[in-house]
Amino acid sequence: MAEAAKNAKEKEPTNVVHQNAQFCETVRKERKNQKVFQDYSINPYNKSFSLAGKPNSQHDSADGEEDATFLRIYHQSIRSPQDKYEFPQTEAQEIGWDHKPLVKPAPADERRLQHGRQWTEVTDYMEAVWTANRHKNEDN
Repeated sequence: MAEAAKNAKEKEPTNVVHQNAQFCETVRKERKNQKVFQDYSINPYNKSFSLAGKPNSQHDSADGEEDATFLRIYHQSIRSPQDKYEFPQTEAQEIGWDHKPLVKPAPADERRLQHGRQWTEVTDYMEAVWTANRHKNEDN
């Protein structure tokens, strides 16, 4: 029993040839599955701020052709979530996702729902008091 525990504790010396073979195999697998990405564009998730170039520089003011990919990504990134997705993506988006009113607004000539300003003796009196107080405060 003691011998088995002693043998388990002892490590085999590192074999440099085996380590090199494992490293070569790892590199070969990585190269096999590697995809070289060379189509660089803007990050649509970061807000970009464009700065004006130097006014007398030919390089900054030269007109060039429009980049269709850039414009497509830019216009996609500034769209509202309702335009981008069919359903809300988070719990917070569920609140207010359907922002269309459930009931049509009442027409302006509907007398039951339109309550204009009413003038009575009390409102005439209070208007006179507030006007007098306002003129009194302006004189001070």
